[in-house]
Amino acid sequence: MKVRRSNRLVDMTRYLMEHPRTLVSLKFFGERYGSAKSSISEDLSIIRRTLHTWGVGRLETLPGASGGARLTLLYSEENAAQVIDDLVKAVDDDSRLLPGGYVYLSDLLGRPDVLREVGRLIATQYVDDDVDVVMTVETKGIPIAQSVAMYLNKPFVIVRNSSHITEGSTVSVNYVSGSSQRIKKMELSRRTLKEGANVIVVDDFMKGGGTLNGMKSLIEEFGAHLVGMTVFAEGQFSGQRLVDGCTSLIKVQAIDDTTNKKITAQPGSYMEAVFGNKKEK
Repeated sequence: MKVRRSNRLVDMTRYLMEHPRTLVSLKFFGERYGSAKSSISEDLSIIRRTLHTWGVGRLETLPGASGGARLTLLYSEENAAQVIDDLVKAVDDDSRLLPGGYVYLSDLLGRPDVLREVGRLIATQYVDDDVDVVMTVETKGIPIAQSVAMYLNKPFVIVRNSSHITEGSTVSVNYVSGSSQRIKKMELSRRTLKEGANVIVVDDFMKGGGTLNGMKSLIEEFGAHLVGMTVFAEGQFSGQRLVDGCTSLIKVQAIDDTTNKKITAQPGSYMEAVFGNKKEK
């Protein structure tokens, strides 16, 4: 059955967005809509221009018998700046202050709309890198990792604080908490990460960087490679952080004393790390 162009455009866009970073052949679309490859190519050109205009995605077309179309969902610099500004406003709330200078974020990271934005922001940072796996540690980083993995179309793995029988044999490392200076342990199933894999690490909050450094050590134990680290929020820390080069979407300064309890949120290092480097290139 032949399908009208307006209907094709809607369904093609929907299909590509539900299968990000997946090469879809023109033959598949041609058979799906009963249309010639030339018509499908024209449709893809319309979709490509629209996505570029709105700064929400990059559609590539690969020629040849094994070619097709591949959509990468991302944010333009302008859209990314707006999303981060919205996140800063949401976090800049004194009632979020927790003891020890931590910030309550569970309500935000439980909202699908926020997770979609955070996942696309972080995925945008790594769309041009060779990434095999997204890694996080239980528990609050899990929804972020899942969202990033969806946009990158890559698996995600969860580092545990204690082993589960369903994980099988594990590799464990001891690490020092950057904020409390206590020695802790984290574990990862041997089956979840292959030697030589390229890994990005994501988490909800960074203070001293001890947890992130522990995941870095785990990656090294597996003989894998760390591509980069990104956190939703970076808290203030007076000492020397245990990791360098971690990107943050927002930065939070918290005052918690007997006379004053206040949170001040501002953009983190994300914009400079992602779009500053692209400008230099």
